[in-house]
Amino acid sequence: MNKKTIRDIDLKGKRVLVRVDFNVPISGGAVSDATRITAALPTLKAILAQGPKSVVLMSHLGRPKGGPDPKYSMKPVVGELEKHLGAPVTFVEDPMSEAAVEMVNGLPAGTVVVLENTRFYPGEEKNDAELAKKFARFGDVYVNDAFGSAHRAHSSTEAVAKLMPAVAGLLMEKELDYLATALENPKRPMVAILGGAKVSDKIKVIESLLSKADKLLIGGGMANTFFRAQGHSMGASLVEEGAVEMAKDLLTKSGGKLVLPVDAVIADKMDNDAATKVVSTSEDVPDGWLIVDIGPKTVEAFAAILADAKTIVWNGPMGVFEQPNFAKGTNGVAKALGELTGKGAITIIGGGDSAAAVQQAGLAEKMTHISTGGGASLELLEGQALPGVVALNDR
Repeated sequence: MNKKTIRDIDLKGKRVLVRVDFNVPISGGAVSDATRITAALPTLKAILAQGPKSVVLMSHLGRPKGGPDPKYSMKPVVGELEKHLGAPVTFVEDPMSEAAVEMVNGLPAGTVVVLENTRFYPGEEKNDAELAKKFARFGDVYVNDAFGSAHRAHSSTEAVAKLMPAVAGLLMEKELDYLATALENPKRPMVAILGGAKVSDKIKVIESLLSKADKLLIGGGMANTFFRAQGHSMGASLVEEGAVEMAKDLLTKSGGKLVLPVDAVIADKMDNDAATKVVSTSEDVPDGWLIVDIGPKTVEAFAAILADAKTIVWNGPMGVFEQPNFAKGTNGVAKALGELTGKGAITIIGGGDSAAAVQQAGLAEKMTHISTGGGASLELLEGQALPGVVALNDR
């Protein structure tokens, strides 16, 4: 990574403005999953160890419409952060006011502050320069540690970085190092696994990975469109008819790198208690039935391909993993990756649903790296530059 980090800058006595990704689920007024909060702790502790005047955190939470909404307040995050940080945290309800800036400037040295949801202010998603100036009043140095938001050019991720020295946090550095290394200089063989619903959503990722990976394993709903491209009737399965020609083209130019499931679990309805059976993917799917998971022979076939891999990147589940009876394929792939990590392979989970699936399978601790940003990791896999990273100072 060619960007400066908090290791490259003196933060002693400085007001440090940190963009974190605390877009966490809230249930009953409390944080129900603190993964993104705990992921930021190494950065926050490293900043505090330098003796700053203050550490002011800003983040979005959810998708509030048209202004402040109590449902999306950052307030519940404050108590959760205090618990994990082991230190008091001050909440600023109205960061747009001059009084808030004066209050924060008057706090004891080393105080940690959380500002209200950045998306409560209309200019945030428009990358408004005036809003960025309001945020900038709280800092002398800007740190971006929000990899999950780095693909967005927003006031708190891009515009504000132009107003003061701007460096990466440790989580941002870790995310970029793992994902960039996996793409630019992987230990080989490199195998990529792609799942999820739509081919069109990941067409650029598929093209990018076909040029970089030794094998590309396809599962999830997107595999259905490839089967349709091979001429199969898919019953009631999700098929992206508008992407069938695209899938044909990818199969033609993949040079044998693109690997599809050899069998599938089909169900007579989208319900965990539906009747199911395993069929070969060389057959048509019966009318009224739909593919809900990869089958056991595919799990074995994928595991055999993965066995020699030194770098594995996975983005997207293999089936409807939210339903326990349709999660066996996803869990089987996760188990194979966990075992390979133990044998020295680098296993990188690209955030989003695949991260949730690995957590659900209880195998998160067995992976080398689980990304905190689904959208950002996808754009990196596509080969795109991330605005929130580009805006940081070069080494």
